[in-house]
Formats: sequence, C-alpha cells, structure tokens
Amino acid sequence: MAATAEHSTTGSTTPAYYVSTPIYYVNDRPHLGHAYTTVAGDVLTRWHRQRGEKVWFLTGTDEHGQKILRTAEANGVSPQEWCDKLVEEEWKPLWQHLEIANDDFIRTTEERHTARVQEFVQDLHDKGEIYKGGYSGPYCVGCEEYKLPADLLDGAAEGEKLCAVHKRPVEWLEEENYFFRLSAYGPKLLEFYAANPDFIQPASARNEVLRFVEQDLKDLSISRSTFNWGVPLPWDEKHVLYVWVDALQNYITAAGYGTDPERFAELWPASVHLVGKDILRFHAVIWPAMLMAAGLPLPKRVVANGWLMVGGEKMSKSNLTGIAPTDLTSHFGVDAYRYYFLRAIPFGTDGSFSWEDFSARYTSELANDFGNLASRVAAMVGKYFDGVLPAATAAGTAEQAVADGLTVAVAAADRKIGEELDFAGGIAAVFDFVKQVNGYLTEQEPWKVAKDDSEEGRSRLATILYTAAEALRATAVLLNPVMPATAEKLWASLGADAAGLGALSAQTVATAADWGRLPAGATVTKGEILFPRLEEKPAA
Repeated sequence: MAATAEHSTTGSTTPAYYVSTPIYYVNDRPHLGHAYTTVAGDVLTRWHRQRGEKVWFLTGTDEHGQKILRTAEANGVSPQEWCDKLVEEEWKPLWQHLEIANDDFIRTTEERHTARVQEFVQDLHDKGEIYKGGYSGPYCVGCEEYKLPADLLDGAAEGEKLCAVHKRPVEWLEEENYFFRLSAYGPKLLEFYAANPDFIQPASARNEVLRFVEQDLKDLSISRSTFNWGVPLPWDEKHVLYVWVDALQNYITAAGYGTDPERFAELWPASVHLVGKDILRFHAVIWPAMLMAAGLPLPKRVVANGWLMVGGEKMSKSNLTGIAPTDLTSHFGVDAYRYYFLRAIPFGTDGSFSWEDFSARYTSELANDFGNLASRVAAMVGKYFDGVLPAATAAGTAEQAVADGLTVAVAAADRKIGEELDFAGGIAAVFDFVKQVNGYLTEQEPWKVAKDDSEEGRSRLATILYTAAEALRATAVLLNPVMPATAEKLWASLGADAAGLGALSAQTVATAADWGRLPAGATVTKGEILFPRLEEKPAA
C-alpha cells in the first residue's frame, strides 16, 4: 500500500492536495464506521487525482495508550505483538480489499513517528509551553480522555458516572502529569476561527467547537506515569506521552516533519483532515493550539463526519454494534459498498445503516438504472452494428439535451465532491444524468427505429446509440473515483482505451463534459453484468 510513482509528490514544489483520515485504534478489528471515513477520503483523493492534481492520502493506526495495553494483556501478548497482528492481518488487508489508494500508512509505533514526536514535545517544553503539575478527574479508557462533567451520564449504581460516548463507567485517576498550556490559546483559536470560517465543517461542528472554546480552555494533561506503553517524554522517561498528543502528530511526521524539509513544505499544511465527530475537539482545538505553539501552519480544513448508527446506537465494538465491512462486500460487492454509504448518508450527518435500504438502492440505482443502461447500449451496438460504434450523423435537440445534461452533471459533481465534500449530492448529480440517458433511450425507442432499413433510419439509429455510448463514456470517468472496478469494466466495454482515448485514470473531470470524445469505430463489447441480481440475504 505504499505510494506508486503515479501518486508520488516528492521532488516538486507545487503543493499537493493532502487528505488524512484519523489514525485508528487497533484494540479490535475495523468496522463500518472506520471504513466509512476511509472510503470518503479515498473517493475525495481519487476525485482530485481525476482532476489531474497531485494528491497525497494518509491513513494509519494509533497503537499506544492504556486501551491498547489492556487489550493486549487480555489476549496474553505484548502490546507490540498485538498491534503487529491486527495491523497486518486486519487493517491493511481490509483497506486493500476496499480499493483504498492511500499513499502512506503510518503506525505510531514506527521510529519515523516516535522520534519526531519526541522532538516536537521537547521543543514545546524548551519554549515553556509544557510544565509539571498534578491532576485528578474522571477518565474514559475507551476515549483515552479525561472527561468534563458535561461529558458524563449517571450510571445505575449510586454515584456511578458513565462516558456519554461508550456508556461505560469512567475511572477516577490521580497522578503527577505534565501539562500543555492550552488555556493560553483560547483567544488565538477564536481569532483563527473568525478569520477562517471554513476551517471547521459542517456548520454544526463549528458551532460546537466555538461554544467549547468560548467557555475558557483548561490546560491539557499530556503525560501518564501509571503505565509505560507510549512514547517516553525525552526529558522525563518516567512519563509517557498522552496518546492523543502522540497520535495527532502523525499528520506531520508522515509528511516529512523533521526529516525532509522539501517534502514537508510540499505537503503541509494538510488540505483536509477527515475525522469522526467524537474526536472533533482534538483536531479542531488541541491540534491547532499545539501547532500554534510550535510555530507551524494549521491545516486548511477539519471536516467531521457523523456516526453510523445501528438500532439508534453509534456503531462500535464496545456497544456490540460493530459490523465488519466484509459482511456486506461478500453480498453486495466492494464497489456497491463504496457507493452506498456515500450515496445514502449525507457526509457530516448521522445516518443509520439498513440492509433493506442497501438492497433497494443496489437494485434500483445500480442494477436497474446504471448496470442495465450499460448492458442495453452494448447489446444494441452489438446487434445492430456488429459491435462497432457508429458515428452520430443525425443529432438534434434530443441529443443536445443529453450533452447539456452532462455539462450540468459534471459541474455539479465536481463542485459537490471536490470542494464541498457533499458526496451524496455529487453522486446524485451523476445518477440524475444516468436517469436522463435512460429516459432518452425510452423516448427515442432505438429498438423500433432499427426496423427502418432506410438510410435515414440507420442514421437515426446510429445517432441514438452513439449518444448513449458517449454518455456512458463520461459516466465512467465521473464514477471512477467512487466505483473504480466497475468504471474500468465499463471503460473496457466501450473500447475507449483501444480506440485512442487512453487509460481511464488518465481522463480528467474537466474533459468528461467534452461531448464527442468517444471515437466512432470503437469496438463495443457486452462484458459481464456490472451489478448482478442479489441473492437472498444471508442468514445471520
């Protein structure tokens, strides 16, 4: 999963479009919630690659902290052995399975990360941004976070307090810690938010952060001394760094901070940090404050996606609602999986997974609207023109309407996906165009036109089928970031590469709307069905 030459950014001074996912805890296997954010990042970066831009996409794993330590102990292995097993046997294979085209995979136990983290915090310590003190308070091991009163729920036992996220009892911790002077950065953060209104998205997330910071920030405990599974503080090795301070720095350590100034200048600041809303404060408050203290630029955007819900509960292993992505891909396929979650759930809002909704969208949108269109067009070109795409010689207002519809779809999809991160809206724009092309065929009735053996009838039939095939050419380009395997099959079916257009990956979003790019004479073949009929739902 290393960067390919095609994706490489090293050696150029042009800034890359840098997108990151959160780095995920390896206390268990990945579930749908983890894959949701990662697929979103993959589609976003593939879209920008399809624009012809340089892109760098980072994901990885967070491997320190008390939660990892306890999980490893419960499984009778060392923390490092546990992390190695989960990363190599579960996390990396899943991202490969889901066609995630990440350029790097960072692990917080790697020396390229830990050494730079120590340098970073040593610099803050030398600047007087870190001091020694004591702390006591309720701590959630699941969140790896001290909790404020507003973040707690009452438990069943008298005086018991639960974490509002994990619904499990918090622990009361008292220990000597080192602190980062977070309180000093409240006014600076508010000033930054005001000057950069798009820094935190969506608006609901921005408002939450503003309210939190306006209530006056407290200094942040950044070390733990009751266990040793973490990055040791370079000036006091009896303490290990608070796991979040360690983890957040992956975004710069992977980008060349402290090792490759040229590469770091090219990649940093990040274009987009994609995060779950439950870790928004870390990314929109603590991380910017740390960067300010270090004198480093802040990321351009922090975008919080909502939670995937099952039965009204956030999807997670701790709530017993975790679903493995392969449970769904084995039934629906990988491309349908990638499509469904970004199509069905507006990014930034909570959304409930439903097997029934997935099945309905698969059948109506993928199989009937899209897959059937591709099959019909290929079949008719094969039947009426021996598989050789004819030229359009009798185009009229109906064909112009399809071309105009494509222009609208490309502009809308590019704006929504590439700029607004409105994946559902962008995909809907493409599928509105697919529906338009289906409607065009229904109205033009090429199967009836084919009965007219006159020169005029043949010319009209050729124009109808060319129009439909050319629409599919553009659709393949637009859907390549979302459903890469399916788009490649469609591209091959249209004979586009062999006809002189080149590889699908070389096509750009901007030229997708240029009508008439698919050459007449291309060999069109009816390949395998893009979205086969679903079998019955597997037994639980």
